[in-house]
Amino acid sequence: MNTLRLVVGLLMTVVMLGLAGRRLLYLYRVGGAGQPVEPGRLGAVGTAIRAELVEVVAQRKLLRWTAPGLAHAAVFWGFCVLLLTVLEAFGSLFDPTFSLPVIGQFPVLGFVEDLFALLCILAVVAFVVIRVREAPRDQGRRSRFFGSHLGPAWFVLFMIFNVVWTLLLTRGAQINAQEVNTTDNLPFLRGAFLSQAIASLLAPLGQDVNEVIETVALLVGLGVLLGFTVFVTYSKHLHILLSLPNVALARRPSALGALLPVSSGGREVDFEDPGEEDLLGVGNVEEFTWKGLLDFGTCTECGRCQSQCPAWNTGKPLSPKLLIMGLRDHALAKAPYLLAAEQERDGLSDDARAVASVPLVGDTGYAGDPLAAYAPLGPGGVIDPDVLWSCTTCGACVEQCPVDIEHVDHIVDMRRYQVLMEGAFPDEAGAMLNNLEHAADPWGRGASQRLAWAEPLDFEVRVLGADGGDRIPDDVEWLFWVGCAGALDDQAQRTTRAVATLLHEAGVEFMVLGEAESCTGDPARRMGNEFLFQMLARQNVQTLDDAGATKIVVTCAHCFNTIANEYPQVGGSYEVVHHSMLLGRLLAEKRLVPVSRVDRDVTYHDPCYLGRHNRIFAPPRELLGAVPGLRLAEMPRAKERAFCCGAGGARMFMDETLGTRINENRAAEAIATGAQTIAAACPFCITMLSDGVSTLRPDDAPVEVTDIAEVLLRAVRPDLDDVSPPPQAARP
Repeated sequence: MNTLRLVVGLLMTVVMLGLAGRRLLYLYRVGGAGQPVEPGRLGAVGTAIRAELVEVVAQRKLLRWTAPGLAHAAVFWGFCVLLLTVLEAFGSLFDPTFSLPVIGQFPVLGFVEDLFALLCILAVVAFVVIRVREAPRDQGRRSRFFGSHLGPAWFVLFMIFNVVWTLLLTRGAQINAQEVNTTDNLPFLRGAFLSQAIASLLAPLGQDVNEVIETVALLVGLGVLLGFTVFVTYSKHLHILLSLPNVALARRPSALGALLPVSSGGREVDFEDPGEEDLLGVGNVEEFTWKGLLDFGTCTECGRCQSQCPAWNTGKPLSPKLLIMGLRDHALAKAPYLLAAEQERDGLSDDARAVASVPLVGDTGYAGDPLAAYAPLGPGGVIDPDVLWSCTTCGACVEQCPVDIEHVDHIVDMRRYQVLMEGAFPDEAGAMLNNLEHAADPWGRGASQRLAWAEPLDFEVRVLGADGGDRIPDDVEWLFWVGCAGALDDQAQRTTRAVATLLHEAGVEFMVLGEAESCTGDPARRMGNEFLFQMLARQNVQTLDDAGATKIVVTCAHCFNTIANEYPQVGGSYEVVHHSMLLGRLLAEKRLVPVSRVDRDVTYHDPCYLGRHNRIFAPPRELLGAVPGLRLAEMPRAKERAFCCGAGGARMFMDETLGTRINENRAAEAIATGAQTIAAACPFCITMLSDGVSTLRPDDAPVEVTDIAEVLLRAVRPDLDDVSPPPQAARP
């Protein structure tokens, strides 16, 4: 009996691991067909170790979703513990009384192993309940599993259950066959409470029968485990293996903040002198870096990204999950062509050559089927262009992804190729890009209008160059970067005047660039026009450096993100703060003192580029909390899970014709809090929410949308309504 199970066990192991190893080698070669990773991706060992401990071991992101997170954590930690039982099982092939060195002598080991086996069973039950309750057939697009491969997912749950019950049956029979309770054999099993219970049921069958059951259950269990391993390498559950390197190699923090520069061949493209062979964005699946291909293979199809995506939740064709799945399926379908030698490609099958010729982004347009864009062999391309241009780059997908897939980076890379190489982008974006190029602002109003915001003020705003000097004087503490919206948009001008007035009230010496200021280039970069971004960014960095700027305060979340995180890529490094942070400091230092109550219920909207992209959640709330009489009512989706206003990713300058409007979805949530004021900390957000409230709110119940600085100003200087009047109540 012992010889039989040794031979059969070893034969299964060699065959199954051979099949799994062959598949992994093939996938490794597919990944190798991608481009080298961008500079700086590798080498941060300490950061990688911390990420593994926090994201993988501690299951941080998964545990944000309490019930599914606990179930997944139970399976993950359970299988980590049950790896010890795998070693015990392989050891018992050679010696029926095998136990692990040292720890195998402790009954507590058996107790812990059986405890986690029980937790795995309970987790499987929980997953079954969750998948039944959130089944796509009942919830449609609202289900986060919509579009996922559900058959393999159910099979995996079945296999997990099989792994656990065969383990427990083996151990129960082993207790009787090896007489664990009457000898010194296998002392760890004495603490195995579930195994002991099964052993008591099998005991009447006798030692010989239990030995047969032990052998059969052991071989069946090993077969299930090894078969599961092979299945994992051929399915989406490959994430069990790929998540480890993917999490270690992810950008920090959470792949948000700065976009990566355009890279080609593992080096950054020099837009002042690009090479003839440089790749400008991604136009074919093999033009993603191997880290991008690793992202595609790591997707768990859990749908957390999809459930949080503002585009998907408002009826648009973009699902971050389905996007990644489509790219993964296309990469695998194209793999035979990619791995074939150049001279062998003409001899491939018609199907293989047809897949290779499918463009990454099609030109068919959205036809009403939300999954039309995800057929790798579809006639229009792998990705429908409406999928690409629906993204607001809010980062909700990256924030929620438990395996750190970088959806936004991949979308922008494909946009870059479309804009720079194909000249293909939404028509309405063309006017914005043209204005940026010729007037250095998205609306085309020109530099001569950049100081109009200051005219109503009762004090003089210092402007660089107005006194003949070309550098910021030593007595100036902060350069106030006004931004295009803050200078040129009527509603945002109120915020600019409020901040300037508060700085003046606090005795802060500040200066503005006036006509020397131009757009930071954020909308151009998010649109995919990296060339225009580079031109604007380098021009601004030169202006800031020539002026001797070191400390900059901004009111726009997009300007903040660009100057603080992306200008270092073009040589501009400065201390950059958002106005919520600086005003908070002034309040803490008593340089600003609220003297009047603002008796209002206020809800605060987290701008994506301030919150998720830069983790600035507390300063705006602390500022509002310092206003006497103000009552803060949080929206259900706040902070990391805040819903986008719809303006990011250059969507501010494009029509929203698909599905329902994102800003109206967010405005409805804000109105539902019962707050009289919706406060934000970004001019784009204020514009979008104002439009949303104007559409939704009836005449008899107006709701105000304003910046946090204007709320504070009413408490600090209630006499200045004529200088920075509160916005008109939004009405239809």
